[in-house]
Amino acid sequence: MRLAGRIALVTGGSRGIGRAIALEFAREGSDVAVTYHKQAAGAEATAAAIRALGRRAVAIQADISDVDACRRMAGEAEAALGPLDIAVANGGVASRPGFIADLPVEEWHRVLAVDLNGCFYTIKAVIGGMLDRGRGVILTISSIGADRCSPGGAPYYVSKAGVNALTHTLANEVAARGIRVNAIAPGVVMSDMGERMIKAVGPQLVAGIPMGRAGQPEEIGKLAAFLASDDAAWITGKIYRIDGGVVGA
Repeated sequence: MRLAGRIALVTGGSRGIGRAIALEFAREGSDVAVTYHKQAAGAEATAAAIRALGRRAVAIQADISDVDACRRMAGEAEAALGPLDIAVANGGVASRPGFIADLPVEEWHRVLAVDLNGCFYTIKAVIGGMLDRGRGVILTISSIGADRCSPGGAPYYVSKAGVNALTHTLANEVAARGIRVNAIAPGVVMSDMGERMIKAVGPQLVAGIPMGRAGQPEEIGKLAAFLASDDAAWITGKIYRIDGGVVGA
């Protein structure tokens, strides 16, 4: 119960990595607000599973590409559960495969609006309260795509590179104020997004992983719970790549 008594917000908590993080936080003793954009049934199912573990939960609709929606999201979470101790900026979308020369400008803006701006807006919505209280943990969800930059995924990779820079910058700004900030950068994970990638690219995507398999969302959840806990009290400003050995140290 490393997170006993803590209150967490997890964006994109209706499925995949966000759901796994929310459930692992609950297992470790945290009450959790899970947010969603369109998947209301999935978010309510996550909240019900958290309550079944004996913790409080609320599902909140928000479009994280909208700064006002993010402010409302944070306010509703705190009204329902109390001041936030942990925030996980997990919500995001995949970019449609395509080379930069052929990339529609609208696709560029669509992905950055959610994956980079949405991360920034989520942080903006919660950081003020954490600074006032002099404590808190922020986790961002990045991707090893920001390291590899394979052909065809520029909007997503650029967004996640921006998330990495945002994480480093914020960590440096608030470390002396009692707030820790770290990023988790998964490789191929058997979430909805990961399964679509495997289907699009083929079995060679998994064959290229040194450990010979894709990750599971629950494995990301366990890392998130560690980083959110006091076991990681001297860790901030780091990008944790969890990918089965794809990206070297």
